[in-house]
Amino acid sequence: MNNFTVFGRKLESFYSNSCIALRRSLFRVLLFHSNPFCFQLFYFLTVSLFGYLALRVTKPRTSTNTSFRPKDYDIFFTSVSATTVSSMSTVEMEVFSNTQLIILTILMLLGGEVFTSMLGLQIAKSKNFPKSLNHKDDNRVDVVVDNSRHHPPDSNNNTSFEQFELRFDNDRSHLENDEKNNIYKSIRILGYVVLGYLLVVHIGGSTLVSMYIALVPSARQILQSKGIEIQTFSIFTTVSTFANCGYVPTNENMIVFKKNSGLLLLLLPQLLIGNTLYPSCLRFLIWLLQKITKRAEFSYILKNYKELGYSHLLSSLHSFLLALTVLGFIVAQFILFCVMEWKSEAMDGLSAYEKFVASIFQVTNSRHSGESVVDLSVLSPAILVLFVVMMYLPPYTTFLPTTSDCEEIASANGSRIRNPIKTLVDSLIFSQLSYIAMFVILVCITERDKMKDDPLNFNVLNITIEVISGYGNVGFSTGYSCKRLLKHDSACEDAWYGFAGRWSTQGKFVLIVVMIFGRLKKFSMKQGKAWKLS
Repeated sequence: MNNFTVFGRKLESFYSNSCIALRRSLFRVLLFHSNPFCFQLFYFLTVSLFGYLALRVTKPRTSTNTSFRPKDYDIFFTSVSATTVSSMSTVEMEVFSNTQLIILTILMLLGGEVFTSMLGLQIAKSKNFPKSLNHKDDNRVDVVVDNSRHHPPDSNNNTSFEQFELRFDNDRSHLENDEKNNIYKSIRILGYVVLGYLLVVHIGGSTLVSMYIALVPSARQILQSKGIEIQTFSIFTTVSTFANCGYVPTNENMIVFKKNSGLLLLLLPQLLIGNTLYPSCLRFLIWLLQKITKRAEFSYILKNYKELGYSHLLSSLHSFLLALTVLGFIVAQFILFCVMEWKSEAMDGLSAYEKFVASIFQVTNSRHSGESVVDLSVLSPAILVLFVVMMYLPPYTTFLPTTSDCEEIASANGSRIRNPIKTLVDSLIFSQLSYIAMFVILVCITERDKMKDDPLNFNVLNITIEVISGYGNVGFSTGYSCKRLLKHDSACEDAWYGFAGRWSTQGKFVLIVVMIFGRLKKFSMKQGKAWKLS
């Protein structure tokens, strides 16, 4: 009987260990051998689904006072918008309770580009983990001795040649192992740097915002009147700003703080270092750490950034030109914005200094951030078109020929193309502008009845702005105004949410697809070459 018991325990232990090994193997296959696009798509959909369930089971703030509760579809839309850092809204932000604001904060953190890139570094570190990091390889001597014993040298000296070959292969494997070790150590150090970057910005940023609100009565009174906790607002806004999401816990976004220039100046650097200037700041930080610590890993990262496979690491020249380009876009937008809007309705009630700070803050947000200090619906069409262009441009746009441009030139000069079939497919698949045009057409089809009955709100320009804002994961919206109705409707009430809040369920679904596609557009940026008209 005891033998059967021992055998059963061993069988159970063997089965348990086999299941664990199988799960680990399946996990490694899914993690390391799956398509990166499919993996990230699965990641964002899964996080969005869990976010929806968390928002669904928690109660909104208004549920205790009124019978209003956001529809399930709007809750899912908000979860996708937060996860893809798009900040497109179909419900007012003050509807969400403090618990729900914390859930949205977590979703924005998990969906931010810096955080997801840090997860990519962990996967890359696991891929490059050396099997024997400190193992000493003594096979060369044993193999040579065996060769000399079984194959004595002859007049042709064949054995020495075989020994040379074996030694050469072993030396090459040693070099490959050393290179893999260097990559592994560098990726590990880079992961720590990115994690520290995240923690310092979030802790420091939320602390500064919290201190400002506590010290400035006007900002503190705004939150008290809305029933928003200072600490929740500080953390939520810092995470949203750094992730370039654009969500703010107030219905009016940052419009209600347009006179608090100090708060806008605190958030302004976070807008840049979390997205458009992230590669430049990261390279400068690594260079600074290398100068201070003298560690070889930092020097290796700076010299061999391409081997690490981290797309946010650029060359020193590319990083400098990126910073120059970002600054150039801000200056150009600022000049045109001040010329067109300095004395407009959007700037009413502001002093010259407040207009200056608000203008810089607004034009900086047009590149993938989405926080607003002015009502976009009252801006001139020229500024709206300028914002459309800025929202469409990728975050790392520079005045520098990219690697793909060089590859195209090389192939035009007769160089060999690595994979002709893949190149043909990438060329025939639609370009980014083609996708945007199709999405705009789809929304115009789903909202065709409203475009006939309410043409001032549902016009093509407003729809285009909403679609490109979702594609660029920005969050800019012209909103909806009952005053623009051709036929007066007493039941119509203005609300502080995006224009998409008035769309049909089908139109919102199209925008959900647009937000997810925009978050993953880096996988299709090189497609559509055959659709170029030049």
